[in-house]
Amino acid sequence: MPSAYALHLIERLSALLRSEVRRTAALEGLEPVHVVALWYLSRSNSFSDNPLAVGAFLGLTKGNMSQRLNVLEAKGFLAKGVDKEDRRRVHLSLTPSGKAALGRLYPPASWINGASPELEQGLENALQSIIAAHGGKSFGICRTCRFHDSRASGGFCQLLQIPLSAKQAGQICQEHQAREVHPS
Repeated sequence: MPSAYALHLIERLSALLRSEVRRTAALEGLEPVHVVALWYLSRSNSFSDNPLAVGAFLGLTKGNMSQRLNVLEAKGFLAKGVDKEDRRRVHLSLTPSGKAALGRLYPPASWINGASPELEQGLENALQSIIAAHGGKSFGICRTCRFHDSRASGGFCQLLQIPLSAKQAGQICQEHQAREVHPS
């Protein structure tokens, strides 16, 4: 059971990160949700780079998400593309300007220098427990999914029955289901 102090530390880190994202987003005329959408799209795979998945990740309604994505598109930070196999599906991708903006707007990983693999695993376990308790989607990294089968080429998704490149195995997937939550 996590201590009250551990919860305090997590909340304090979260508050500092949110404050920094608010500050940097305002410099570009954006809101923090725009920055997190850019971050998500920079890490999502081709099954998860659509408006519905971005909205689900951020916990926003379809209409709200549409408005947010329109702002990013108008600023030239994201591009919409049509799926080659199903022309009704839209894929979103960051433009070079969007990638540069994300680099300016999102706190660098160096903010958490010294984070051990054990800490990362503990945070992952806590996140998965909260998601499971509230019936949400985990949006985890493909290679940590219960359907991921590791192979030399990158992997194979047992759920979707498709081969995965090494790059895809390291990306966020909306179909992700955690293997199991390990007690910390």
